[in-house]
This record gives sequence, C-alpha cells and structure tokens, in this order.
Amino acid sequence: MTTNQVGAIITSGPSDWQIFQQNESQVASINLSGQWVSDTPGVVQARLVHEDTATAVTAELDWRDAETRADKTWAATLNDVPAGGLYRLETRFNPAGNVAKEWATRGDMRHFLGVGDLWVIAGQSNSAGYGRGPVYDPPELGVHLLRNSEQWALATHPLNESTDTRHPVNREGANSGHSPYLHFARLLKQYLNYPVGLVQAALGGSALAPWNPTETKSAVLFDNMVHCVEVAGGRVKGIVWYQGESDANEQDGATYAERFARAVGAWREALSNPSLAVITVQLNRVRMVVTPQLDLGWSLVREAQRQTPHLISNVAVVPALDLPLSDGIHISPAGNLLLADRMARAAAQMVYGINIEAKAPEIHTAHRAEDGLSIRLTFTNVTSRMDTIDPTAICFTVEDTLGKVAIESVTYPGDASIVLKLRRALSGATVVHGAFGIDPPMAPCDMERFIPMTGFYGVNAV
Repeated sequence: MTTNQVGAIITSGPSDWQIFQQNESQVASINLSGQWVSDTPGVVQARLVHEDTATAVTAELDWRDAETRADKTWAATLNDVPAGGLYRLETRFNPAGNVAKEWATRGDMRHFLGVGDLWVIAGQSNSAGYGRGPVYDPPELGVHLLRNSEQWALATHPLNESTDTRHPVNREGANSGHSPYLHFARLLKQYLNYPVGLVQAALGGSALAPWNPTETKSAVLFDNMVHCVEVAGGRVKGIVWYQGESDANEQDGATYAERFARAVGAWREALSNPSLAVITVQLNRVRMVVTPQLDLGWSLVREAQRQTPHLISNVAVVPALDLPLSDGIHISPAGNLLLADRMARAAAQMVYGINIEAKAPEIHTAHRAEDGLSIRLTFTNVTSRMDTIDPTAICFTVEDTLGKVAIESVTYPGDASIVLKLRRALSGATVVHGAFGIDPPMAPCDMERFIPMTGFYGVNAV
C-alpha cells in the first residue's frame, strides 16, 4: 500500500455515521483491519470512546491490542459494543518499548458510530418520498441513512436522492422530496433512547411483483433490497412499507393479500429473520379521473392491507385516509409527519412492547336490524367513541341481492359503533364497504385519538 501516513491505517471496517444492528443481547461487534506503517516493530491498538466525552465506552473497549502481523497487516474485533452512541473508533500504533503510550504513533479514526436498530425503506412513491413543499423536519444526530451511494450519512431529505448511486435500479426519474421516515426514525429514537439507521430501497411507481421473488424471476427490487441490507451489515430490525397504488386494479387487487404474504415470507427467508417486523400503510385517497375499475381496485387493495395483520404475524397496518396530499396522489410533508407518528407508534407497540395505543379503529361486525332498515357497525381498537367532524359525510356503501342500497343517514351513538339508516329494507345477502373507492368521503375516527378507521370492503351484514 502506498501512503503518506504512518501508524495504523484502516482499510476495512466501519464508515463514519454507520449504525450497527444490535443483537438480542443489545450489543454489536465491530470488525476492522488494515496495515501499519512504521520503521520499528510494535502493535496496533484500537478503542471505542463516546464522541461527546472521549471516555471509553466500557473498560473492555478501551485500548486493546490488535492482531499485528509481520507482513504489516493487522485485524481486530470490538465485541459487546452496547446499544447507544454516538461513538468514535480510534486506532494507534504503539512502537515496542514505548512508555508514553498516550503519544503512540497516530492511527485512523471513524466518527459518529452508533449501535441500535436498522429499518429498511421499501415500497413505491410515498415511501420513496414524493411530498412537495416546506416543512420543519431537520436532521438529528443518531438518525443516520445508508444512501444510494452505499455511504452512511446523517439522514436528511430527500432520502432517495441518487447522487453517485451504486444501484440505479431504484433511481428516480426526478428528484424525490419529503418522506415520512426521517421523522419515523427520530420518534423511534426518542422511544428507545438509542440510534436508528435507515436503509433506502424504495422506488416510485413500483408494483409488488419486483419486490416478490415468488411472483417473478426478475424481482429486481427484492434483489436490490437484500443487497442493501448486506451492505448495511446483514441484519435489520424491520421494513417500513407503503405500496399498492400500482396494484390497485381488479385483477391484482383480488390477489394482493396472498401475494404480499408470500413476499413477506421471501423477505424473512432472505434476511434470515422469520419474525422480521413489517409496518405497512393502507392506501390514502387519490384525486384523479374516477372509473368503476379504479374504485374497485383501490378498495380491494385496502381490504387486503386491512387483512394483512390477521394473516401474517408481526405485521402492522396504519391508516392514511385523512392525510393531505401535495398533488393528486402523494402525501404532503405535513401529512408525512402525521403518518410517521402513526408508524412509529405502531412499531413501538408491536415490535418493542411499549404500552401505547397505536392500532386504528377496525370493523368488527355488521349487524342488520330485524326490519332490515338499518345496520349497526361495531369497531375494535376504539379508546373513546366513533364519530366524525363532518356529519354530512357518508363513506359507507351497502349492497344486497337487489343492488346498491341507499343510506339515508349515519348516526354515532357515542360508543364503538355506527348506525346506518337505510332507505329500503335489505333483501338477501348483504355486504358493507367502508371508504369505498379512490376518493371516498371523510372516514369516521376514534375521536379522542383522532385516528380514522381503516377502509374495508365486502364485510357481511348478518
């Protein structure tokens, strides 16, 4: 190796800003190696200190001898690095016979390292971050990002920008904008009190198929995601997923739940984590030309997303029906901040066992009255009462064997139920849809938390 430096040179190991995934014992190992440059023999040493105080992280992680070889290479492993940070990795070369060790020959350093949890960003444009407009969402030490350049950095928007990208398969055609995940990671860091790293893999406009190797042999986004995780160290805590718009048609929507379940299974197998956490988002509304096919497709995907936590373990879904848009389909920066809060709370409850109310109201039963002139809907995950701020909004649709049944009014009894008064008596088998179509009227909420219900499709009224 040609170098103008002396002492300990790091040629393989961590990079500045890197976050390491902790194991079940809440520790990580850091491997590093390199060469040493000196005219006299000696030993390479390494240590890990707190970046803010320069004190050793633990006594065992203070100056330790590396394996120092006669061919002027060296290697070391720092074990049992505790969750936390930020840390600074220091090396030095201590010549034989040197007494004043604090003045040993210099060595390379790595700055702003952390041990915590890594989360993969996957999905299409609302994950890639297409929100437009100003919002206060600043970077924060301890929230770092493996960028598309495959370099760790302080996480800042846009998360999916493609400067010096090493994997053009998920390069956007235009500059991306604001996404929910910087704020998501910041909130998780506050809940957990250790660093959070993000691994960017999303691509705007992507359907489920390229993420699902059980569906196609050319699952290029799946391959890229696995590669990104390998670059990040090979282990992650979970995946944040917002996708479904490109599958919101009658054919793909009808099979979305089963295909998504297979995709999650493939992710877990590839990442050697059978309980890998997945936090998903149910599709928001979209403002565009409405066709019956689009309305049905959007509703089928929403229903599949609602069902997902009941079909797959360690998966959570959060609603987005009330979030503002910055164009016809993409959630605005202000909406992204609210979405990030919902996703972080879902992760805190499901993944980390924090006692917090995170689940959205979800349809439980639909009971028709004996006279067939009304249906009472009951909901789970309601902490206060189901209600609406727009009493004129009717976001429900009822269908029986004679066709669509007009709803005369919607009343809110002040509990976890909603009553639909109908304009004619029901005839035969009946189903109810909630928030049907691409742009449904305002959905009711659990009012104290002001979180809307998840949309649903085809619930039998019994």
